[in-house]
Amino acid sequence: MDSTKRYERLRERYLNGDLDRRKFLGLIGAAGLAYGVQTPFSRQALAAAEEVRFDGWGGVVSEAFRKYAFDPYTEKTGVKVVDGTFGGGDEYLSRVKASQEGEYNIAHLSGVFDYARYVNLGLNSTLNEDNIPNLKYVIPKLTDVFRGVTDGKLSCVPYDYGTTGIAYNRKYISDEEAKEKGAKLLIDAAYKGKIGGWSDWRTRVWYASLQTGQDPNNATDMDAVWEAVRTNRDLLLKYWQSGAELMSLLAEEEIYVTEGWSGRIYALQEQGHDIGYIDPPNGFGWQECLFVIKGSPMAEVEELLNFMLAPETSIAVAEGQNYPPALDPNKVDLGKKIPTLPAFDPTGTLDGLTFANPDYWNGHEADWSKTFGRIQKGY
Repeated sequence: MDSTKRYERLRERYLNGDLDRRKFLGLIGAAGLAYGVQTPFSRQALAAAEEVRFDGWGGVVSEAFRKYAFDPYTEKTGVKVVDGTFGGGDEYLSRVKASQEGEYNIAHLSGVFDYARYVNLGLNSTLNEDNIPNLKYVIPKLTDVFRGVTDGKLSCVPYDYGTTGIAYNRKYISDEEAKEKGAKLLIDAAYKGKIGGWSDWRTRVWYASLQTGQDPNNATDMDAVWEAVRTNRDLLLKYWQSGAELMSLLAEEEIYVTEGWSGRIYALQEQGHDIGYIDPPNGFGWQECLFVIKGSPMAEVEELLNFMLAPETSIAVAEGQNYPPALDPNKVDLGKKIPTLPAFDPTGTLDGLTFANPDYWNGHEADWSKTFGRIQKGY
């Protein structure tokens, strides 16, 4: 039997479930060594495929991924998932740019603007969607926006969505006051020293746009925006750096009000903290994706992405991290908890959320990130 037929027969046995994945890879590797077959499962590929690296936001989000996705995936396939964390997108991108190709594999990125800037830097891959059949369950709107950036192809799969709204301690701020003041709660002098804020330039500009009555995707008076950013800074206790720090500041009552991530606030509520949450008009809606970085072991990565998009996995992760999954509620029964999560859209259209325009935000990144950096330092 020649090597090609041997490979095809082994592959057929694997697809039929007669061989588990590890044994299949081992036999293919042996066949390649014995017969010189050049397959994706050569000795080099086998060495690279022992593990996949995943980087995300830490805290309850990482815990949910580890418990409901990574550990079950490793048990099923034998491929280890090494997970790292980051506090912000800019910080992580700097790490990726300084790394060797293949060092980083999958990133839990936030927003189409992050996807676009990775693509513009040549850090994207091209997924073979035939290997990710569970993409069929994803809300079409979430997938289409990524295809628009990469000429119809995908370098990621959508995974969840949420909002960055206003979180407040009901012991000190009523629901009525929060709804009346909205984004301006973050520049209310009555709460000086008890206000928090994320040290992210996009979030600061977005909320300053709302505070000055402007469209966050098309602000025309940037002097007013920067003045609002400075006002917020002067009233802050501190800028927080991560979701874990956000939760700690609110739980310990070090701050009474801040913008915050919907899933993290829901987690605080589950823990018994009396924290309110609202999305003001034109509040910051976002979707997150699992982005595959150039140089990753694609067969293993695609297998992991498909595993993570399986409804049972995706729903379990969503319930663990408290963000609605990217799954279309018209195609998948999402259970009882997910419809109660902040930002959840039962229609699957997401028309009620305001997303960042990637061209607008990426076009201003260089100037606005530097300006906020100076303001953050007190200038």
